[in-house]
Amino acid sequence: MSNFMIAYFFLLIAACCTAAYYQYRTALLLLFSLVCVSLLAGLLGGESVLINITIAIALLAASAGLAYSFRETLIQILPRGGAKLMRTAPLTASFGLLLIIIYIIAAVFAPIIAPYGEAEVIAGAFAPPDEVMILGGDQLGRDLFSRLVYGARNTVGIALMTTAIAFVVGTVAGLSAAVLGGWIDQVLGRIVDTLMAIPQLIFALLLLTIVGTSVINLTLVIALLYSPLIFRLARAVAGNIVVMDYIEAARLRGESTWYLVIKEVLPNATAPLAAEFGLRFCFVFLAISALSFLGLGIQPPTADWGSMVRENATLISFGEITPLIPAAAIALLTVSVNFVVDWMLHISSGLKE
Repeated sequence: MSNFMIAYFFLLIAACCTAAYYQYRTALLLLFSLVCVSLLAGLLGGESVLINITIAIALLAASAGLAYSFRETLIQILPRGGAKLMRTAPLTASFGLLLIIIYIIAAVFAPIIAPYGEAEVIAGAFAPPDEVMILGGDQLGRDLFSRLVYGARNTVGIALMTTAIAFVVGTVAGLSAAVLGGWIDQVLGRIVDTLMAIPQLIFALLLLTIVGTSVINLTLVIALLYSPLIFRLARAVAGNIVVMDYIEAARLRGESTWYLVIKEVLPNATAPLAAEFGLRFCFVFLAISALSFLGLGIQPPTADWGSMVRENATLISFGEITPLIPAAAIALLTVSVNFVVDWMLHISSGLKE
């Protein structure tokens, strides 16, 4: 047994004893589980597996520390209401919020952050990382880091715009169907059922093949496919609201349908719709990336994370992690948004820890 393995298990066992002495039940369970997993991994894979586990633990610890520092910083600089809200935020939500802010900064200031243009060729194909290109080059010799930064603007920006369009269409249609009822509700419901019966990815590929793969067409097609899902939620939420007594009182006062939707129904449906916006953004974001990976999404030379995975996929055969970098960017943003949405749902539900 090497010195590294001896030190590794010594520290783990010491941490378990410390957690048991101070009666930190959750920490003890986690550490003891880690000891069992490490024993099995060490027997099967040897020291190299334990080194990878150590790196993963270090990354998790660094992420937790970064999230904690960010939360405490927000508590100090935000007004009293915002500080009180952040004190109740879990570390996962703080970490997600931090990453979302980083993505937004990268998208807004992409021309300043990126050292080169998104389509600028500066080296040979698949150039290795060096002092000039910290992540190396792609299949045409373009700087991968610059394209990754510009990809934040293109992929995230288009996904956000698409989600907003789908959300406006689906919410307006859903609230109108619930408030008006009758034949309008039936017609809209049957249209939505028809659209939802078709597999989304296949339908998107078919429509994009017909209308073309421009950014406008991509945005409208994805918005068309996801607005029925938002319609179903908005109609269900509004359906529980329109039967309330204050809605009937507003009808008896002679209020218009527009007033009922804007002033009475929409304010009471804000929390679930806001959470749905975050969740739907993740699905739209992944759908655009998937279409770009298949060649029918955002077209080159525009930088896009989905197409970057496809363009550099051949490097996986040589043990290079270059294609995994834009894939990791997609996964990190999706997880971060889900962390924040979970926190928002917890707050809106009124549950206490």
